[in-house]
Amino acid sequence: QVQLVESGGGLVQAGGSLRLSCAASGRTFSNYAMGWFHQAPGKEREFVAAIRWSGSNTYYADSVKGRFTISIDNAKNTVYLQMNSLKPEDTAVYYCAAGTTDSLHLGVRDPRRYAYWGQGTQVTVSS
Repeated sequence: QVQLVESGGGLVQAGGSLRLSCAASGRTFSNYAMGWFHQAPGKEREFVAAIRWSGSNTYYADSVKGRFTISIDNAKNTVYLQMNSLKPEDTAVYYCAAGTTDSLHLGVRDPRRYAYWGQGTQVTVSS
């Protein structure tokens, strides 16, 4: 069974940094892309960043470009989201997701195209 487990969330002051991890297991992910999404209370789940399992391509929401970096450690089957210069508006539950590269073609930002999801980890940024 495919399992995605996020960790690393917490409370941080505005301008600070946090590193989220997503441990993936249950299958070979060589033909997958991994994504990070976040969801604030009362809001829709929004795309944050994505990366091919190979690490060859990365994608970012405009709101996080230059501040967040997505990366992957294939040996550890782990995807990371390094979040710098955090803002109060980044406060949300952050979810890790996995989808095949075929299903994500031209739709990397669409959560409906991701087949597997983690349980989420809370990130709170104080002003």
